[in-house]
Amino acid sequence: MNPIKSFEDLDVWKVGGQIRRELYVLTTGFPKQEQYCLGQQVRTAAISLTANIAEGYGRFHYKEKIQFCRIARGSAYELLDHLIACKDEEYLSEKQYKDLQVQLRRFVQLINGYIRSIGRMGSKGISESDTHDA
Repeated sequence: MNPIKSFEDLDVWKVGGQIRRELYVLTTGFPKQEQYCLGQQVRTAAISLTANIAEGYGRFHYKEKIQFCRIARGSAYELLDHLIACKDEEYLSEKQYKDLQVQLRRFVQLINGYIRSIGRMGSKGISESDTHDA
C-alpha cells in the first residue's frame, strides 16, 4: 500500500476525477439549449467531487476535513439526480446512466470510508497534516 502524500493519492479523489472527465465529455454532446443549464449544473457538481476532497485535505482540523467530504458526497447525490434528468430527456442512454450510477455509488462508498478514517485519526488526536507535507 502506497503512502498518502497528497489528495491526488486518494482512491476517492481518483474515482471522482474519472467521473468528472466522463461527465465533461457527456455534457459536450448536450443540445445547445442545455449547455448553460443542465450541462453547467452537471459540470459544477462534477467539479465539486474532487475540489471538496482537495480542499478538505488541506484543512487542519479533522472536523473541517469531514465537512468538505460531506459536501463532496452531497454533490454525488446531486449528480445522481441530474443524471436522472438527463436520462429522462434522452441526453444519455440507459446504459450510460447505469454505468455512471455505479461509479457514483462507488464514489459514495469510498468517501464514506475516507470520512470514517479521518474521524478515527481525529479521535486519536492525529491530524492528517501531521502525516503529510504540502
